[in-house]
Amino acid sequence: MEEYDIVIVGAGPTGLGAASRLHQLGHTNWLLVDSAPEAGGLACTDVTKEGFLFDMGGHVIFSHYDYFDQLIDAAVGTGKEHWAVHERVSYVWMRDRWVPYPFQNNVSALPVQDQINCITGLVDAKVNNALAKNFPSNFDEWIMRVMGEGIANIFMRPYNFKVWAVPTTYMQCSWLGERVATANVNKVVENVLRNKTESSWGPNAVFRFPQHGGTGGIWKAVANKCVPHERQRYNVNVTNIDAANHVLETQNGKKIKYNKLLSTIPLDITLRWLGKPELADRLHYSSSHIIGIGLRGVSPHDNKCWMYYPEDDCPFYRCTVFSHYAKANVPADDAMLPTLRLASKAIQDQQGGIDTNTAKPGPYWSLMFEVSESKKFKPVNLETIVEETIQGAINTKMIASTDEIVSIYYRRLEHGYPTPCLQRDPVLNEALPWLKNTYDIWSRGRFGAYKYEVANQDHSCCMGVEAVDSILFGAKEFTLFYPSLTNEGGSKNTDMKYTLKNPITNGNA
Repeated sequence: MEEYDIVIVGAGPTGLGAASRLHQLGHTNWLLVDSAPEAGGLACTDVTKEGFLFDMGGHVIFSHYDYFDQLIDAAVGTGKEHWAVHERVSYVWMRDRWVPYPFQNNVSALPVQDQINCITGLVDAKVNNALAKNFPSNFDEWIMRVMGEGIANIFMRPYNFKVWAVPTTYMQCSWLGERVATANVNKVVENVLRNKTESSWGPNAVFRFPQHGGTGGIWKAVANKCVPHERQRYNVNVTNIDAANHVLETQNGKKIKYNKLLSTIPLDITLRWLGKPELADRLHYSSSHIIGIGLRGVSPHDNKCWMYYPEDDCPFYRCTVFSHYAKANVPADDAMLPTLRLASKAIQDQQGGIDTNTAKPGPYWSLMFEVSESKKFKPVNLETIVEETIQGAINTKMIASTDEIVSIYYRRLEHGYPTPCLQRDPVLNEALPWLKNTYDIWSRGRFGAYKYEVANQDHSCCMGVEAVDSILFGAKEFTLFYPSLTNEGGSKNTDMKYTLKNPITNGNA
């Protein structure tokens, strides 16, 4: 049996953040394992056989930590050669028009009756909130207190159901922070009267994206350049934890013993393994369906980045113009590809079919769609979801019926979003200390800790860094336990720094 002081399960941002910290501190008796063939986790990037790249969701880079910035710059490089910088241009598609994001600041773009409903609701909400004696008990009450019935019914309730795949009444509101813009009733009224929109809200108003390799390229570079190759092991599928004996059991029958375990395995799975199904049952998550289409031609969407869809004319809640992020996300213009189909099969049939054998050059562009699923409230038909998505893209004017599709991508992620459900915090308050104090297991990361409010790439990475400091020195973990302060006002943690004292050459960097 192999034995290590520290074992990390999962080579996503959390695991790689932890591994980079261990190497930075000179610790050598540790191992990082992952069931996938390469690093990335939920932040990986897939490539279709035609050469189109698709991330596992709408990932962009903005940061609350110097350590994170320095780590990925050390791995990827700096400057325009390595990074594209974009101004966020996002819209909500509804009422057959584009409404600038965030919706609640831009109701002036709606039809007049909707404007009236939204403003009336905002005024009522301001009065009711001033008279309220208690904090909102769930997300739905928060929406009503802050935005009122008009915005709730037109946008917030339908959109959030499409994202989370549960009603807003099932969700708490402590996770919100910088995730959801509040509405200033005076500003909303002024914008309506002046017929004005504004879209600069939020921490990701400007973001960067790698020029090559997609989001997954960042983490493969971290694994190659910032973590020793001999400390990483892939295609290792952990199937159980013998917590009492500090042993990991794997699919191939091998066992790995540890003194301390940093696990990014979804907490609900860990709790079931360790005989706590009553806690696991109180955690909820949604599954994600990622659908990508590669198209021949020039994108008609100018500098749009991603769009939101609250209405039922499409199954997806978000669409990203993925080709806008980096030229290398699509094949070169002179790549020769056949047309797989037209967007509308009905029109294709009317034209007597198309030539799928003759390859033609580009240029090319691409769209990436996200669809949520929950078994109880929002099931998804795996057999039809791709076709429904393509039709939804036509319905929402993202593509034309006659557009030539040259590549189609589809992947389902069982664990997509950790839901901030009403029962979550009591479970975390019991389970996380129990795992750490009883079994020396630090369950961390997007699903290891189940805290969506600190589940971006930068949060997840530095949660791993802070977990290592906790394991080695007993340091307090700031990101996990103080998420609202972590995100406060877009502030940046400058205490931790990443310096690569001993450059790594793994042979595949």
